[in-house]
Amino acid sequence: MASILYVREPGSRRYRRAQEPEVLSSASDILGQRVIGQPLTDPALARDFLRARLAGREHEIFGALFLDQRHRVLAFEELFRGTLNGTAVYPREVVKRSLALNCAAIIMVHNHPSGNPEPSTADEVLTQRLREALSLVDIRVLDHLVVGREGVISFSERGLL
Repeated sequence: MASILYVREPGSRRYRRAQEPEVLSSASDILGQRVIGQPLTDPALARDFLRARLAGREHEIFGALFLDQRHRVLAFEELFRGTLNGTAVYPREVVKRSLALNCAAIIMVHNHPSGNPEPSTADEVLTQRLREALSLVDIRVLDHLVVGREGVISFSERGLL
């Protein structure tokens, strides 16, 4: 049996049943509190967090979990926003942000609004370009996750890194 979440109407003492986007946003916030500042010892937690953040989006988002030397999450940021079937990702900007956060490692993520998380050839090429650019400044790419409503695909698990 599913729980029902209620939210307070602004400026009122009345409550109403929460809409699906509000529930998903709350779930993402809760998962974020469990992830940010914590070491990523459980890949399922990162997957759940990223899936809650990106799976239902109607446009493509490219983001990253920035990690310190002990793989504690420093931040999660949505770096680029695209269209229904693609987004422009600039390695220079990913490197700049990684250095600004003083991270030691990164987990890249993007969503497929179609729902199918199967990586494309373009995804594979981008991953290698980013990996090469980040390696020049000693930042390790631990994984690249592709999120869709149908699941999450890990480049690391597929041997693509």
